[in-house]
Amino acid sequence: MMTGAIATTSPGNDYMGVLKSMDPREILEVLSDGFCLNCHSLLKTRIHDLLNGKVSKKSLANGSSKVVMQESQQSADVTHGSVSNNNLESESLDQGKTTSRSNGTPESDYATRVKKNVPSPNSSPTSVNSHSGGSEILLNDGLVKMSSVMDNGLSEEQKEQIRFSNVGRKKNFSCVERVNGKSTNVLEGLQLHTKVFNAQEQNKIVECVYNLQNVGRKGQLRERTYSEPKKWMRGKGRVTMQFGCCYNYAVDKNGNPPGIIRDEQVDPLPPLFKQMIKRMVRWHVLPPTCIPNSCIVNIYDEGDCIPPHIDHHDFLRPFCTVSFLTECNILFGSNLKIIGPGEFSGPASIPLPVGSVLVLNGNGADVAKHCLPGVPSRRISITFRKMDDSKMPYKFSPDPELMGIKPLGYLLSNKSPYQQPQPRVLDYHSAAKSTRSKLSTEKEYESKASFIIGKEDFPPLGSLNLSSPSRANKSGSRQ
Repeated sequence: MMTGAIATTSPGNDYMGVLKSMDPREILEVLSDGFCLNCHSLLKTRIHDLLNGKVSKKSLANGSSKVVMQESQQSADVTHGSVSNNNLESESLDQGKTTSRSNGTPESDYATRVKKNVPSPNSSPTSVNSHSGGSEILLNDGLVKMSSVMDNGLSEEQKEQIRFSNVGRKKNFSCVERVNGKSTNVLEGLQLHTKVFNAQEQNKIVECVYNLQNVGRKGQLRERTYSEPKKWMRGKGRVTMQFGCCYNYAVDKNGNPPGIIRDEQVDPLPPLFKQMIKRMVRWHVLPPTCIPNSCIVNIYDEGDCIPPHIDHHDFLRPFCTVSFLTECNILFGSNLKIIGPGEFSGPASIPLPVGSVLVLNGNGADVAKHCLPGVPSRRISITFRKMDDSKMPYKFSPDPELMGIKPLGYLLSNKSPYQQPQPRVLDYHSAAKSTRSKLSTEKEYESKASFIIGKEDFPPLGSLNLSSPSRANKSGSRQ
């Protein structure tokens, strides 16, 4: 422990030299010992800013507690094979690896972190818990215990609006490739949302996943719900749990083809996962027209991966993946190359911050394949998908709790709980023509025409392109 090295250092020694010999994780561990969650996360953010040269020297010299940030350029285009993601505040502080599960049991240090309410050491400070804008506010919506929700004088509606307004959204991903002879943005339709789940909520979700894993190991889940293969080579060993439906990745021993096995039953969605779905729909991460009714949980150890694939069309678009514990990169491209076990290459690499939600739709779901190279350390992901009605298991019953979820800010029609009301749209040309005939001077026309509503003036917040997705190349594998 580096704490011992500092304790035995005499006052005359060079403390800065000791600090310089330590990596960021060790510095954070020493300086934040005994800190609460907020102080720990704030310190972590400032160490991150110091390392990246984002803190003004003047603010440090004056002893100010306010961190002055330098402006960062925001870009969404793919450059030299990677996707810039600066405006999502997703850079990770730690590049070191955590201890992976060696005995096939959930990490004991995570349970300790939950008790201390300290974020994972590999989590990005800003993506896990930002202190600007109130993303640390807890809501009484089932994701944390009632006792954890403090009365700060705000109503539940006010707190939810604050959290909702601070969600980071990135939608302009771009990577142009030649597909069927045409230049195509293969990332069209992708969205990345951050600050949807804060640090305490992430802790609760991960704790729930580990509890489900323990129950599955005891044989207390349905047979096809829980799967933990033996790790016989690098990249082949991730634990999976399926809820809502049983999905077959390849032709099984009974001859069932890839896709949803309609005569198999698995356990229903856990209550906490349903609360996650409700929030994502209410906060415009997912549309109310495509509310998930199934999910798959992946628990990765160091080196585990997911090979290139396109998700099977037994599941509708869009669908989403929520990331926990460790930030990693996901690769996209119409042609992804397998270099070796757990090693892939492709034209677009997108970082997935801890607690972020990646939504796949359009070309990003049906033209580009995606894969996850071997992860640097323990990672958990939960992928939520809505089944095609014609592919549902025979004994599947819709969950009333997931019906009629209303996005914030919309007054939905009573006739269809999934249909968003569209803004009133006037045809610009016909309206302008009518206006022109009534106005006597060109000046009057220009002043009046500026108030005509165009088709792109008021797009619905969080709207998605829900047109029929183009089918992927038949040669592309599906998952």
